[in-house]
Amino acid sequence: MSALRIGVLSFAHTHALSYLSALQAMPDVEVVGTDPDGTSTGTELVDLRGRELADALGVAYVDTVEELLASGVDAVVVTSENARHRALVEQAAAAGAHVLCEKPLATTWEDGLAMRAAAEAAGVLLMVAFPVRFASTFARLAATKRSGRLGEVFSVRGANNGMLPLTRSWFTEPELSGGGAIVDHVVHIADLLDELLDGTPAETVTAVTNRVLHASRAQAETAGLVTITYADGTIAAIDCSWSRPDTSPTWGGLALTVVGTEGSVDVDFFRPSVRGLDAATGRSVVLPYGPDFDAAMLDTFVGAVRSGQQPQPDAAVGLRTLAIVLAAQESAATGETVRVRSV
Repeated sequence: MSALRIGVLSFAHTHALSYLSALQAMPDVEVVGTDPDGTSTGTELVDLRGRELADALGVAYVDTVEELLASGVDAVVVTSENARHRALVEQAAAAGAHVLCEKPLATTWEDGLAMRAAAEAAGVLLMVAFPVRFASTFARLAATKRSGRLGEVFSVRGANNGMLPLTRSWFTEPELSGGGAIVDHVVHIADLLDELLDGTPAETVTAVTNRVLHASRAQAETAGLVTITYADGTIAAIDCSWSRPDTSPTWGGLALTVVGTEGSVDVDFFRPSVRGLDAATGRSVVLPYGPDFDAAMLDTFVGAVRSGQQPQPDAAVGLRTLAIVLAAQESAATGETVRVRSV
């Protein structure tokens, strides 16, 4: 089997570190990265950017996006600031490279449509990075729902709560991120709902937000509650926030409660862990274990690049989840329930 050459465009997103590591561990995959705007903010691995991070991971590095694409890559992973996704996806597609784009797909509807059009025009695959749907627990949940054991699902509650992303300040700058906790956290659960409800479109969204937490450090909302109604009658409520303290032993978590006429299921996707105390500091320690969702997602993407078959979640899923986020932002701003754009 010939080796695939995969580029990572920008290390701005915190997921870049995990993706680089997972790709580096794959057999028959050559990884090359570029992060022309990156500046390290410290000496810890999570603080490194640019060539320093690539060197620390043993990953090949070039100085520009243009140089990386000209060197010949089969595919790229886009992990830039959210507002810069479109430009990088369009560049990669024009170079004939398949694309895995970090969530959310885009920060505006126009950018999302343009990205899908660019991939279709170039004949390349475009996949959106939603790693939680690759959890084995979610596969079991989806199978349980589709088997009819839950009866008719009518309600879903989701929570995605984490720490304020201190090592990447752009997350709280709307011109680069597109927004705050709604943008960062709602899309993950919206993707799980999209798969669980077999692509049933969302119809309306009602949202409230505030910036009580981290008001002096964040330029966007840091907490919110988003209620979604779907075409099949399902109602979903999503609690999204950067509510974990800076001293939290883990970044956060994601949980779902799915309620049907015949039963309900609770899933905490990041619960499996060993917990204890650090003897030197007395602080809590949480060491997660179990399958790596990021690695499973990247394995699916690499397999799709080899086969040429479109993987899920695709651009249509990316657009449906983006439509929910945009409706939530409008609802929070106007105080009204907002109809969701149709894909």
